[in-house]
Amino acid sequence: MSTPEPESDASERTPLLSPSSDETADDGVISPPTDGLRRVADSLPLSVWLVATIEMCERFAFFGTMGPMQNYIQNPRDDPLRPGGLGLGQAYATMVNQGFLLWCYITPVMGAVVAEQYLGRVKTIIHSATIYTCGLTMLFMSSLPIAQDLGVSLPGLLSALFFIGIGAGGIKANVSSLIAEQYTGPKEAKRVLESGEEVIVDRALTIERIFSTFYLFISIGSFGPLLTTTIEQKHGFSIAFALPILVFLIGFVVILSSKNQYITRPPESSIVFNACHAFWIALKHKGNLDYARPSYLAEAASASMSASEPESNLPWPDTFIDDLKTALSSCKIFLLYPIYWAAYTQFLTNFISQAATMKTHGIPNDIMPNIDTFSVLLLLPLVDRVIFPFLRRHGLPVRHIDRITLGFILIGTSMLYATFVQRAIYASPPCYNHPRAPDCLGGKVPNQVSIFVQAPAYILVAGSEILASVAGVEYAYTKAPESMKSLVMAVYLSATSAGALLAMTVSPLTVDPLLPWLYVTLGLENFLAGGVLWFVFV
Repeated sequence: MSTPEPESDASERTPLLSPSSDETADDGVISPPTDGLRRVADSLPLSVWLVATIEMCERFAFFGTMGPMQNYIQNPRDDPLRPGGLGLGQAYATMVNQGFLLWCYITPVMGAVVAEQYLGRVKTIIHSATIYTCGLTMLFMSSLPIAQDLGVSLPGLLSALFFIGIGAGGIKANVSSLIAEQYTGPKEAKRVLESGEEVIVDRALTIERIFSTFYLFISIGSFGPLLTTTIEQKHGFSIAFALPILVFLIGFVVILSSKNQYITRPPESSIVFNACHAFWIALKHKGNLDYARPSYLAEAASASMSASEPESNLPWPDTFIDDLKTALSSCKIFLLYPIYWAAYTQFLTNFISQAATMKTHGIPNDIMPNIDTFSVLLLLPLVDRVIFPFLRRHGLPVRHIDRITLGFILIGTSMLYATFVQRAIYASPPCYNHPRAPDCLGGKVPNQVSIFVQAPAYILVAGSEILASVAGVEYAYTKAPESMKSLVMAVYLSATSAGALLAMTVSPLTVDPLLPWLYVTLGLENFLAGGVLWFVFV
C-alpha cells in the first residue's frame, strides 16, 4: 500500500531549503520606538566580559602566531634582506598558511558536535584550550635553532599547526554562542534611566552590542602580530612564537577560574547524527524534510497497517525537523562567504609577501596587517555608537544583509587596490616585474615603492570586516534555533575553510609577474557575490 503524503499547510511540498518564518520580516531591523521612547541596549553582565577576554587571548595567540609565519616559511635563515626560517618560497608558504586556515575552520564542526552532544560549551572550550597550548609549545620548540639544524622544523611546524587548529576549532565554534547566551533579558522592557528619561531596553540592540564588544576584544587580541613581528625582527622567531603561549595561558586561567559562572545550555544527544539521519530520509524523498517527521511515519505505518517500517521509531520530535529547517534556512547566506574569506585571508599571506618587495623604512614587512587592527578599533565604535544609531533615529535601519553586501563590496575594492599596488611595484626599479629576484642585485634591494602605499588596502579590509564579519556572526546567532546555535555558527566559520580552499585554487598566480591577476580575480568575485546577495536576499 502506498504511503500518504505528509500534511502541510502549503499547497506544495516543503523543499529541503525552506525559508524560515523570520525571513518575511526585515532582517536585522530594530522595531521603531513605541510611545516616542528611545530604544537602548542593556548593560552587559560580567560573564560577557570574561568570555570576551578569553577570546581576546586566543586571538592574540592565533594572529600572533600567524604574523611571522609567512616570513618564517617563505624565506631562508640567511636571506640578506628578510631572514626567515624554512626558505620554502612564497607559493609554498601561502599554501601552508591557507591550508592551516582551512583546517582551523573545518575543526569548528567537530567542536560544535562535542559541545552540543557530549561536554557542553564551557568544558569543550577548556579541553580545546589544553590542545591549543600543546600546539603552541610544539611550534616554539620546532623553531629553535637546534630543531632547524636537526631538520625537524618542518614536520614540527605541521604537527603544531594541526594541534593549534583542533584547539582553535573547539574554542571558535562555541565562544560566539556562549557570549550571547550570557544575556537573558526579555525582548523589550521599559526602564527609567538615572537621568529620569524613560527608555525601552531592546534585546536585539543588546545582542548587537554584545557582538560589537566581542569583536572589539577580538580586534585588541589581533594586535598580537604588532609585538611578535617586532620581536621576530630583533630577536628571532623562537622568542616571537613564545609570546603567544604566555598570553594564551592568561585566557586559560580566566576560564578555569570562572568555569562555574557561565549560563550555558546542557549538551543534548545526537543532534548531528539525527540531522544526518533526517537529511538521508529527505534525500530519499526528493529533498522533502517533512518525510522525516515522526508524526508522518506514524500515519504511514497506520495506513499500511504495518509496524515494520525501517524508520518507524525516530529518536526526535516533529519540532526537531522545524529547527532543522530553520537552521538550513539560516545557513543559505553563508554559501557566498567563501568568496569573501578567500579575499580576506590575503592580508595574512600575499600582502605580507608583497610588502617584502617594497621599501620598509626599517620596520618589519609583516607588521603591516596591524593597520587592519588599528582601523577596526577606530571604525567599530564609530559605526556601532554613532553611525548606526544616527541612521536608526532618521528611520533608516541597517539590516544584516545591507551590512554584509557592503562588506563584500569593500573587500572587493581592497583587492582591486592591491592590484594597483602590485602594478606600481612592477613599474619600479631596480627589478621591475621580478622584485628581489636572485639575479637582480642578489635579491638584496627591494623595488623603490614605499610599504605605506599598502595602507588603504588594509583600511578597506577593516571596513569590510566590521560589516560582513560582525553581521555574519549576528545573523548566524539570531537565525539559529536554540538547540543548534553552535552548529549553525560552525557552518558560518567553516565558510572560512572553503574560502581558504578557494584561495588555494588561485595559488598558481602567486608568482611574478602574475600577481595582479590574483587580486583582480578575487576582487571581481566579491563584487559579483555582493550583487547576488543584494538581489537574492533583499
